[in-house]
Amino acid sequence: MALPTGPTSSWMQGLDLPSRVFGDAGSTDYELYEEEGEFVLTLELPGFDRDDIELAWDDGVLNVSADHTEEDRGRKKTYHRRFRFPKQVDEDAIAARYNNGILEVTLPFAAGDTAQGTPIPIEG
Repeated sequence: MALPTGPTSSWMQGLDLPSRVFGDAGSTDYELYEEEGEFVLTLELPGFDRDDIELAWDDGVLNVSADHTEEDRGRKKTYHRRFRFPKQVDEDAIAARYNNGILEVTLPFAAGDTAQGTPIPIEG
């Protein structure tokens, strides 16, 4: 007999595994990469209309939320995620496009920026 392998299987519930601790860690609904002076974030948001999606930039954090109600089925679909960036972003140059269920957000780096934070020495 094979053991269940799905993350929601009852035998795994209550175990202190990283996938349970961090919720949707390893989720594949988004891709974030850095290229030529900007971050590019793509999110899969199927079933939402462009007007359902809200983006907000707040002190180094991009907030993405979406709400859609299917009137005929009485269902409400919601999405919310926050992304923190390790470099200063030129907030006036952030741009977004939504096409065929894919949201693409480009976040250009602020001029002359380096990674934020305090360096931590590594001993060894």
